[in-house]
Amino acid sequence: MKSSRRHAERHRTDRIGWLRAAVLGANDGIVSTASLVVGVAAAGASHAGILIAGVAGMVAGAMSMAAGEYVSVHSQADTERADLARESAELATDPAAELRELTAIYVGGGVEAGIARQVAEQLTAADALGAHAREELGISEMLGARPIQAALTSAASFALGAALPLVVTTLAPAPGLMPWVSATSLAFLALLGALAAQVGGAGLLAGAWRVSFWGALAMAITAGVGRLFGSVV
Repeated sequence: MKSSRRHAERHRTDRIGWLRAAVLGANDGIVSTASLVVGVAAAGASHAGILIAGVAGMVAGAMSMAAGEYVSVHSQADTERADLARESAELATDPAAELRELTAIYVGGGVEAGIARQVAEQLTAADALGAHAREELGISEMLGARPIQAALTSAASFALGAALPLVVTTLAPAPGLMPWVSATSLAFLALLGALAAQVGGAGLLAGAWRVSFWGALAMAITAGVGRLFGSVV
C-alpha cells in the first residue's frame, strides 16, 4: 500500500526574500564600518575617536538600511496590489478573455491546447485570481513583497555585520589597528560570501571571492582618503 503522505520539498526560492536582505545588510555592515574605521584610523584619530565614529556609523547605517529597504519593498508591494486589483477587475468584467489568456500561457509553455484549456478552467474554478497572479503576473505567496520583514532583517543584519569590526577595533592594539581590522573584516566577508553561496546553491569560492574583493577595494580607498585628509588637516 502506497503512503498517501506528500513528501516535504525544500526549495531555495522559499528563503530568497529574507536571504537577500540579510546578506545585503551584513555585507554592508562589515564593509562600511570596517572602511570607516580604517579611514578614520588612517587620518590619525585617537582610539576613542575611531570607536565613536564606528558606533555612530553602525547606528546610522542600520537605520538607513531599514528605511531604504522598507521604502523599496513597500513600493514593490504597492505595485503588486495594484496589479492584483487590475487583474481582479478584468476577471470580473471579461472572464472569457481571461480564460483564453490563461490557456494561451499554458500553450506557450508547451501544454497541448485541449489539456491547457482544461487546466485553465479547473484553476479558474478553484482560484482564478491566484492562477493569474502566478502565471501572468509572476506573483506568488512565498515571493511576495514583505516590507516590514525586509526592513527588520536588513537593520539587524547590518548591525550584526558592523559589530564584528567594532569588536576587533575595541580589542586590537592601537599600533596594529588597521591591519587587524582589515584582515579580520576580509575573513568575515569571505565567510559571509561562502555562507550566502551555500544557502543559495552557488559556488563557495566565487561567492567568497567577489565579496572579499569589493570589501578590500572599499577599505583601500577609504584608507587612502583618510591618510590624504589626515596629512592635509
